[in-house]
Amino acid sequence: MTELPIRATGLAKTYRIGFALNRRVNALRGLDLQVERSSIYGLLGPNGAGKSTTIKILLNLVQASAGSATLFGRPVSNREARRRVGYVPENPAPYEYLTGLEFVRLCGRVLGLSGADLDAQCTSTLDRVGLSRAKHLQIRRYSKGMIQRVALAQALLGSPELLILDEPTSGLDPVGRREMRDIILETRDRGVTILFCTHIIPDVEALCDRLVVLVAGRAVQEGSVRELVSTGGSVVEVISEGGEPGVLDGLPVQSQRRVGDRTVWQVSEAAVNDLLRKLLARGAQILQVQAARFTLEDLFMKTLAEANAPRVGSEID
Repeated sequence: MTELPIRATGLAKTYRIGFALNRRVNALRGLDLQVERSSIYGLLGPNGAGKSTTIKILLNLVQASAGSATLFGRPVSNREARRRVGYVPENPAPYEYLTGLEFVRLCGRVLGLSGADLDAQCTSTLDRVGLSRAKHLQIRRYSKGMIQRVALAQALLGSPELLILDEPTSGLDPVGRREMRDIILETRDRGVTILFCTHIIPDVEALCDRLVVLVAGRAVQEGSVRELVSTGGSVVEVISEGGEPGVLDGLPVQSQRRVGDRTVWQVSEAAVNDLLRKLLARGAQILQVQAARFTLEDLFMKTLAEANAPRVGSEID
């Protein structure tokens, strides 16, 4: 019971592509992960960052080129370890002519459930994901959000200790995303560990206890959301208009950007009075002065810029 649900050390994956398989793409490069029990751990990154490859290795769907990974202290190839895992793929495609209940029952039978236990678990999981009233409707009549829910229902069968979700809120409308987030949080509160793979930053901020930012197969940031968005000091944001301020020499401005006719400045608390005086001296109008909030989106964009990496794994001829 003390083993981590997920541990990865030096995980790497290289795909061979092309007609003659003479080119290689590095999808993962030395990834380390430690996911604690009863937490939501986020894999955040742009498309092609290596998130789905990480999940496929953990599920033993593809083999790592280097490094190692374990589930509950056992190799990912261990059948008993994988039986403790539920999985929702990025694009679930349940058989559309089955009803929601029939599909979940089929998945339960594949899992080895039968009789009254199968009936009870199908009813309870469909109720947990909010599909009780639609369980007799054919899946071809389901909305995108309902398909995501029925996929989550089958993943919850057998009371998994670890739930791996690949882009579970992608393509959902705001109401559907909110409802899916509520279900994920409720599942975490039941003691289930969740690996949450996404490129949707607000979902990470709302859900994750810790996260890793992947860029071109590398982990470039890791920690709690609070740790990662900490500015490390007091930063003030000033919005001005007019006065053609340009670059203010001799002033420690941390950032400056134009938004239409306005300029948004970020400076330390100690330098804000000097900034205001210089702006007013140049005829600028001060529209707003407030404490700056460094968001996860700011961190993400800053990380991408600093990494200067392509949005997909680097090819090697």
